Amino acid sequence: QEKDDLVLRSGPMLKAISLEYAPLMADLYWTRVVQYYGDKNVRHDANFELLWPLLDVTTTLDPNLLVAYRFGSMFLSEGPPSGAGRPDLAIELIYRGIRANPEYWRFYEDLGFIYYFELKDYQKASAAFLEGSKNPAALVWMKVLAAKVSEQGENSDTSAFLWNEIYSSTSDPQMKQNAQTHLQLLKVDGDCKQLNMIAAEYEKRAGRPAKSLHDLVIAGLLPRVAVDPLGFPYVLDPEGKVQLNPASPLVEQKRIYQKPLVGAAH
Repeated sequence: QEKDDLVLRSGPMLKAISLEYAPLMADLYWTRVVQYYGDKNVRHDANFELLWPLLDVTTTLDPNLLVAYRFGSMFLSEGPPSGAGRPDLAIELIYRGIRANPEYWRFYEDLGFIYYFELKDYQKASAAFLEGSKNPAALVWMKVLAAKVSEQGENSDTSAFLWNEIYSSTSDPQMKQNAQTHLQLLKVDGDCKQLNMIAAEYEKRAGRPAKSLHDLVIAGLLPRVAVDPLGFPYVLDPEGKVQLNPASPLVEQKRIYQKPLVGAAH
């Protein structure tokens, strides 16, 4: 196992001694960022103290390495144990990318994601989306999303829209899986909310809480026992509330990733 270490932390010095090979050195350091982040995730190690120094060096060596800003900000902003839990540094990294690459509108998309998901600052998220929408190359939904976030704050529909955009716009398998997991958890929220309404109707009719979802099927309130996105049947807790099956891998994913949403039980 490689020891966490970064001997040379000065990006300007490394750029000076790399001469015309600075972009190549940036690629090498970016590879190390990905390996470092991936190794931490595999070992469930939440100590990401070298993540920012590595990204600092990488983007100093090559200010035009767009992928380092985009994915680096995700690595920084995600809360432990899946990331460094430093949205402040993620924002600093994105602004560095904007200064070096002012024509690249997707940095404002990334900035909006950080304000929306990690900081719950919906006005700043809206402002980021709106600023990005001013770029002639930006997709039209940026302006629409700016208005939606400003008016509604965070809700499941808006979150699903954003995670779908992350899923469709990234080619990185790990980030694609991350987005897919969040989408699955949002689906679980919607399912549980709807099933709890049906369970409440059952209790109203029967005068007692349902013991299982089979009771709802027998009563004609459900066509079949509902399952989560991975195919595991939902279960009822002792109070008659719907929850994930303890055997479902989404239970652990819910614990790691999910943050409260307005109007939904998380």
